[in-house]
Amino acid sequence: MIDGAGIVGSDAALTAVAEAIARDWGERGIGGHFLGCDLNSGRQCGFGADEPVALASVAKVPIALTALELIDRGELDPGQTIEIDPAKTSPGPTGSALFGFPARIAVADLIALALTVSDNAAIDLVLDVVGITRVAAALAGWGCDGIQIRHPMRTMFDSATRAGGGSFELALELAIAGPPGSASAIEALDPQRGNVASARGLVELLAAVWESRIATPAACAELRRLMSLQLFVQRIAADLRSDAIRVASKTGTFLNLRHDIAVVEANAGVRVAIAALTKAGRRATHAPDVDLAIGSAARSAFEALRG
Repeated sequence: MIDGAGIVGSDAALTAVAEAIARDWGERGIGGHFLGCDLNSGRQCGFGADEPVALASVAKVPIALTALELIDRGELDPGQTIEIDPAKTSPGPTGSALFGFPARIAVADLIALALTVSDNAAIDLVLDVVGITRVAAALAGWGCDGIQIRHPMRTMFDSATRAGGGSFELALELAIAGPPGSASAIEALDPQRGNVASARGLVELLAAVWESRIATPAACAELRRLMSLQLFVQRIAADLRSDAIRVASKTGTFLNLRHDIAVVEANAGVRVAIAALTKAGRRATHAPDVDLAIGSAARSAFEALRG
């Protein structure tokens, strides 16, 4: 599923690492795109880094950053409470998406839920307040041309339900059958209609946030803090976290997509940004082997890039 095309390597050793990761993913039946970048030197390794890919919950990162910037500029009250109506909330397995009774939660707390437990309902409520147009304008203003946010999280589930005639199992079959990068019967997976980004675009976003080159310094700092608190650490962080290594990340999972983006930091100022975007070629509600493959790839890239 990965033919070695589009290999990125700043030198022969990094090219070899990228080729090894691509070969490992291909042997496991995993399609995907990968990029690791040392934020200090700019050295890189990866493959397929420029192809737009449906984001799933990774889309929550630019939405959250837009809201955090508005908060820091005084244009959005972090304490403004939003009503959560269980009859109308976006579906999801965590956070306020599971609420059975009406509640009100502050905007800042909704952002925290969206990034730490990947709460779909929370980020959609934030997006309702901020607006898709403002997110798109923010990304354009930041020069993030490799990222497109076009719809809320609820659209992922609605489009899958429609395409599968009410069956998520059929939607999964359609997702697996769809050729990579092509138009899909499922709107959220279509590069022309869904929330999409390239691995390079995501790494560039992370680099800009970690260096406070976009939004405002306070907004970038809060995004870094919240990403460091994400509870789902079974992918990039799985083989890296220790007392000496810190990982701030955001996962994305939908149908056969399993993604993770992160900045991995170590002592002596080491900072490596990683985007791992995968598409499994088989039916599986749970795919720990894909998670492990992402973790192994991240470890290989980090060790090679830290020098």
